[in-house]
Amino acid sequence: MRKKTTTKKLATRKRMLLSAAPFVLTAVVLAGCTAMPQTEDTGASAVGVDATLTAEQVLAENEDTTTVTPDEADGTAETTIALTGDSATVDGEGAETDGSTVTITAGGTYRIGGELAGSVVVQAPDDAVVALILDGAEITNADGSALSILSADDVAIVLADGSENTLSDASSYADDAEANAALYSDADLTISGEGALSVAGNGNDGITSKDDLKITDGKITVVAADDGLRGKDSLTVEGGTLDVTAGGDGLKSDQDDDETRGYIWISGGEVTVDSEGDAAQATTDTVVTGGDLTLRAGGGSSAELADDASAKGLKAGVYTVVAGGTVAVDAADDGVHSDGAVHISDGTLTLATGDDGVHADSALLIDGGTTTVSESYEGLESKDITIAGGTVDVAASDDGINASAGTGESMQADDSMLTITGGTITVDAGGDGFDSNGSATMSGGELTVWGPTNDGNGALDVNGTFDISGGTLLAVGSAGMAVAPTTESAQGWVFASASGAAGDEVEIVSGDAVLATFAATKDFGSVVYSSDQVTSGESYDVVVDGTATTATAGEGGQSMGGPGGGGGTRPQGGQDGTPPEGGRPPEGGPGQDGTPPDGGTSEP
Repeated sequence: MRKKTTTKKLATRKRMLLSAAPFVLTAVVLAGCTAMPQTEDTGASAVGVDATLTAEQVLAENEDTTTVTPDEADGTAETTIALTGDSATVDGEGAETDGSTVTITAGGTYRIGGELAGSVVVQAPDDAVVALILDGAEITNADGSALSILSADDVAIVLADGSENTLSDASSYADDAEANAALYSDADLTISGEGALSVAGNGNDGITSKDDLKITDGKITVVAADDGLRGKDSLTVEGGTLDVTAGGDGLKSDQDDDETRGYIWISGGEVTVDSEGDAAQATTDTVVTGGDLTLRAGGGSSAELADDASAKGLKAGVYTVVAGGTVAVDAADDGVHSDGAVHISDGTLTLATGDDGVHADSALLIDGGTTTVSESYEGLESKDITIAGGTVDVAASDDGINASAGTGESMQADDSMLTITGGTITVDAGGDGFDSNGSATMSGGELTVWGPTNDGNGALDVNGTFDISGGTLLAVGSAGMAVAPTTESAQGWVFASASGAAGDEVEIVSGDAVLATFAATKDFGSVVYSSDQVTSGESYDVVVDGTATTATAGEGGQSMGGPGGGGGTRPQGGQDGTPPEGGRPPEGGPGQDGTPPDGGTSEP
């Protein structure tokens, strides 16, 4: 029998870990709409969690989850429990009946089948290992939990091959009830097997373990008044098919007194969640390394969200890491969220949200995978954002990519940082497309920004310096707040006040050479282009349907500049006070840095 350790491993990394080397921060003011391209040399400091940590590193610093297999159970003989309606018969040792209650008092293996209007209770010694084989069991308890594990060391529930099993509990619980879920465990619990289990948590949670909860196999369907699956110390899904409908959170781990616990890890299986609260919520870390996840939270991206509600897709208090699998989110709140850092290194994410597609309070790193934000208020938001690889496609009614310290709108640069070193990035924004309230750098990758049509926002909007030294940049948007990279950038760039309509063919031309060509997706009044083929000081033509505008690389064509978009709140419109294009004005919702209290009944 393998026991989990209780030693805290590198627990100090959880709460303020790494800070980037600070730079000298010089105030940069883009005065009104008359500022020319930036020339001041500024920088920004980044303080917070280490977004570069991999899934393996994050999991290694958490306490190991417990896996319980049936062959670890005490004893060798199997005891059969035949449920007979309002009672049961026991063939073997370690179990007894008292009316409609069956009590298992010793470690061992127990095969349970039949129907019972009552409950099965495990009350074994604290060092006992118990295996429960559900083989066509239907347990309904109008007065409490259907299956409750009140004492044992570890428990394995095995769904017998081809079996259909059902657990249904009471419609309400007393606030001080010890067991308050249809399937409740006070011990480490692992569910496996090739059968099916349907759980109706009528009064509170569907399946709850106060220790570790692990799903390795089986077809499990849960409908719960509050949380669907809750593993207080940890919740792990390795395989099987999981379908959860929850009035509270779908998947949850909420241990808050040990920094190595309170995490969710999904590495396989097919997981479907439809929750009124968060689809997957962990006090510490939420890690996805595999599996096929379909998550709907709060009624989906078009639903109204109450001021005190949280209805996010993937949510964590410290780290949210996606390193594999497929994740499809339709959420009234953020699609992927962390109060600390988010790291997306692999996998396929498709996010439709009523707020941010991906939000991290401190740092966001994308260096692999495919991330598509099909609908959002703001696409990507964090104090520090780095895109180093992968494919990123963002659609937003307001800002597309927004680096913000959450201090509100200001024309003075804060210490936010937006860094592009690689990847293929496409942004379609109704507000600012590429927005940093601090500074920005680009040294690689391909960035295409389809910015706003209103003059109160810009395709590029950087309060501090925007230095470009590599990669390919194309930013097309309105003219009123258009911003170009820093004049002293190592790589040349072209700015042109060239206007056109959606569908117009646009070319960037140097002499007889066409450097780039594209069809505009919306009306525009300015074009910014940079690549290793552009040399500062030389002339280039921006040709719109045959009409050329000549520009000198490294020089601005018209007045530009303006304040960066305010971060940290959901304003009632674009940065100029108009409703965001292509989206509904938000009716309110949680602050970007807050985690509103969840609803539901009290939990032990």
